[in-house]
Amino acid sequence: MSAYAIAHLQEATPHPEIAEYIERISATFAPYGGRFLVHGAQHEVREGAWPGHVVVIGFPSLDDARAWWDSAAYQDIAPLRSRHIDGDIILVPGVGEEYDAAGTAAAMREAVPA
Repeated sequence: MSAYAIAHLQEATPHPEIAEYIERISATFAPYGGRFLVHGAQHEVREGAWPGHVVVIGFPSLDDARAWWDSAAYQDIAPLRSRHIDGDIILVPGVGEEYDAAGTAAAMREAVPA
């Protein structure tokens, strides 16, 4: 099942290390089947506040996403970003084609005390 690395990154002052990070990150995806799904796009906030930028990287599985994050290749370049950009990054599994939100709602209703 697909999985995603999702980053909510704050605005940052341009810096050569950030440029180097961006130049090198795609090569770290290759062994794990990762690819950018959202990167460098302007987002539309429809509810609440979401300052900064959104990055979404897709992987074939959560194990692949974890292996990428923990890889020496990625950990080698991560400080180039983290020294200059604050943000939150999560790894999350996707849902399969058979997923039905109604089932989740039913389970929620069953969990609510009568």
